Amino acid sequence: MNSTLIYGHDPMCSWCWGFSGVYRNLLEKLPAALKVERLLGGLAEDSDVDMPEPMQMMLQQTWQRIEQMIPGVQFNFDFWSQCKPRRSTYPACRAVIAAREQGDQYDLIMTQQVQKAYYQQARNPSDNQTLIELAEEIGLDADRFSSQLSAPRTQDQLLEEINRARSMGIDSFPGLVLEHNGQHHRILTNYTEVDPILSQIESYLET
Repeated sequence: MNSTLIYGHDPMCSWCWGFSGVYRNLLEKLPAALKVERLLGGLAEDSDVDMPEPMQMMLQQTWQRIEQMIPGVQFNFDFWSQCKPRRSTYPACRAVIAAREQGDQYDLIMTQQVQKAYYQQARNPSDNQTLIELAEEIGLDADRFSSQLSAPRTQDQLLEEINRARSMGIDSFPGLVLEHNGQHHRILTNYTEVDPILSQIESYLET
């Protein structure tokens, strides 16, 4: 099988956190021959500006909506009082790329660690110091990680992945696209059940 399932995501995308349980289930049930490629979407560029109050309120409402919609998904709202939120997800995206340099498995592991820090531990993944601490916690070489986190090639890789995702029509996250027989097929996500996603993939693979 020469087909690839492409997953566009951002580690600080709250809907991606909501999707994480179904995504793990999906990985377990996909055909063994189907490759999976993860692309970072880069929701928000680098910024040192505090997040405006209306945006903070909007995101908190989004968290509440996700909790109501997806059983078992919870957020720690202490983040909004204990941290200084910034609309900046590029640092967390670069952290995933820097972690990946120490082993492909760290792409997913670092993503999960960022989500855990942000959504459960009220820590700010927009801060490089937080990201370096997270790298240490998952057993990475912190000095190597820190160097790669700020390396120009890491930013270049992020921009390349953002452009690739957009070229396939992935402009919201989480986003799934099946690359099969030279064509790209958008796969609709489902936040509570994996079977509707699998059915779409299997249908395209049979053609």
